[in-house]
Amino acid sequence: MRLLLKPLTIFILFILSISNVFATEVTIYLTRHGKTMFNTVHRAQGWSDTPLTQAGIDVAQQLGRGLKGTPFIAVYSSDLGRARQTARVILNAQGDTTNPVIEMPGLRESCFGIYEGDLDPNMWNPAAKHLGYASSDALMAEFSAGKVNISKMIDAIAAVDTINMAENYVTVRDRMKTSLKTIAESAQKQGGGDVLIVSHGVAISALLNEMTDKPINTPPANASVSKIRYTSDGKFIVESINDMSYVEKGK
Repeated sequence: MRLLLKPLTIFILFILSISNVFATEVTIYLTRHGKTMFNTVHRAQGWSDTPLTQAGIDVAQQLGRGLKGTPFIAVYSSDLGRARQTARVILNAQGDTTNPVIEMPGLRESCFGIYEGDLDPNMWNPAAKHLGYASSDALMAEFSAGKVNISKMIDAIAAVDTINMAENYVTVRDRMKTSLKTIAESAQKQGGGDVLIVSHGVAISALLNEMTDKPINTPPANASVSKIRYTSDGKFIVESINDMSYVEKGK
């Protein structure tokens, strides 16, 4: 009997250890806020803020319905209104009226300094010329082709900002990485599970640029999802980027 109990005990302990590994993994659903008024009129919207348009509310609701089978153990947003509003719309569309939205300043969009609220070309044209391009259109074409890294684009805005308030790439990247790590570790302490984060286009691009070998050459669409898995041994694995399938599912 003792001979049988020993291997049985080892087997049970092995099963428990495997279960614990899977239980402590965290899956992060990182999404960009819904479309806003400044998005619609093509104005730079970093730390400045405008509310969601009806189209922005609609796409957030579609995302929420598409994520209906994914109960979140925690929900985070930046401390900007458009991200907070998006998070609440998503939860309401899921039928979740009790989960609080935890605001984190580290999840904010990049600050654009003097260009905050200005028309997009008034920011991107000086940035393009700083990088040696004739226009913002030429710069964006090179970005889409994967020939210009998002880091250079963020740094170019900081370089031409005459009031020295625009954030550089390292600043945005580091605060996003710190926020993600804090969120993942907190979720892991709860036993793992799914977490929703609502952030912003440039900030998300800066974060993902550091986490994947693939060039980030497309801004994340409003309400798109980038899925990131945080493993039991503390590693981040990007599983998908700019995924609109959840929105399509919720239409």
